[in-house]
Amino acid sequence: MSNRTFTIIKPEVVAKGYEGKVLDAIHEGGFKIVALKKTQFSDDQAAKFYAIHKERPFFQGLLKYITSSAVVVAILEKENAVLDFRKIIGATNPEDAAEGTIRKIFGTNIEQNAVHGSDSDENALLEGSYFFSLFEQY
Repeated sequence: MSNRTFTIIKPEVVAKGYEGKVLDAIHEGGFKIVALKKTQFSDDQAAKFYAIHKERPFFQGLLKYITSSAVVVAILEKENAVLDFRKIIGATNPEDAAEGTIRKIFGTNIEQNAVHGSDSDENALLEGSYFFSLFEQY
């Protein structure tokens, strides 16, 4: 089990200027931010990052959405990071998310659900390494 996970604060949250509030919720959840940056996916970067979904019917919509505005990406640290982060972000669909979770508060719908959180220790490592070199992780 890893003590790190990865998140993307998604375009609709950043466009509304709520990324600070999401970062506050992350801190309140006991996470340390070990890497952080604001960036915008290019079409090519998005296609590579989400390649696992290439055959899914929502793939093109996902690419259009994630490239529509800036995002904030971060590597987070805490014991049991992946599972604990998934608890504070809530269910994928904000309508199904528990009260007080990040997706319930900031998510719009199942496509615009405020944040991405890694679903496994292995993916957390891969996803974090996609955006940050070892020299950028503190």
